[in-house]
Amino acid sequence: MSITRLGTERRRMSKIVIHNDTVYLCGQVAADASADIQEQTRTMLARVDTLLEQAGSDREHILSATVYLRDMKDFAQMNEVWDNWVLEGHSPARACVEARLARPELLVEVSVVAAVK
Repeated sequence: MSITRLGTERRRMSKIVIHNDTVYLCGQVAADASADIQEQTRTMLARVDTLLEQAGSDREHILSATVYLRDMKDFAQMNEVWDNWVLEGHSPARACVEARLARPELLVEVSVVAAVK
């Protein structure tokens, strides 16, 4: 059983954990928490792309995603960005829930599980 942990600067979590051929990303949030929901979603997904690349994967190989929204009123606007980001024919299993996030200015967070390419 092989486990690799990347981005372990913070003792409480790894940014990436790879177990056998499965990649687990820690929750990702926006680069700029003062931005609107669509920009927060865009930059959050860009971070996912970067981490997946580091792990030897990409968005075509995402198995599942859990999206956390501070307020479900942002669901449609977040989905506009999400739908343009997900490649046709490669939609992961996904859940979306309303949740209190770590900081009040954060509007969206995502947790991703993917297969290695």
